[in-house]
Amino acid sequence: MCITGMSEQWVAARIKQKGDNKCIPWKNLRDLILAHPDIKKRVDIFALSIYGLVIFPKALGHVDEAVTDLFDRLDKGVTPVPAILAETFRSLNVCRRASEGRFIGCAQLLLVWFHSHFWKVEKVSYRVFSESYSPLKELAATPIRDDITEENWMVILQSLQEDDVEWKAPWMVPDEILYRCGDFDWVTLLGIWGAVGYTHLLVLRQYRSKQFIPATHGLAQ
Repeated sequence: MCITGMSEQWVAARIKQKGDNKCIPWKNLRDLILAHPDIKKRVDIFALSIYGLVIFPKALGHVDEAVTDLFDRLDKGVTPVPAILAETFRSLNVCRRASEGRFIGCAQLLLVWFHSHFWKVEKVSYRVFSESYSPLKELAATPIRDDITEENWMVILQSLQEDDVEWKAPWMVPDEILYRCGDFDWVTLLGIWGAVGYTHLLVLRQYRSKQFIPATHGLAQ
């Protein structure tokens, strides 16, 4: 109601149950974007649609209720970055643990990670080594390839070797690296549909720093 400016009756009539989640169909939001009398509301609804369909996809063609809760808090200074990170890790962990299922997260951001950290066949880095470099801007300027099929992607990913992945992000030059949170070597990242454990020491690998075996003491608690 706050985001769309519509009545409680209008919203209640369009909320659908998709599995365990309550959602609103994209087609209803699209109609508002095209016809809403308030220009600012049009922009807000359009932005909400991007969050629900691209950044936090859950049910095809629908925006999840949990996404609207997060989006409603953005103007209060809440950052969505930890939730994006948590949901990405959580979904990848589920896929790996179950050895099946689909990745539920921002596929475009995952593709940016691929382009930023995978090497080309001729061992030429995808990126420019510069503090001002932006992998998002580079990918946006790169022509989209439609000649790589799903089967080809599977072959590429399954045949990757350790040397094919560049873990360091050289455009990030941190003065300090956080590898502990108080007395804890690991923290829980909270997403909008769940949580996942995260070990700070693993971050050091991305800066080619000294390698540590992640601490597991007290992990069960």
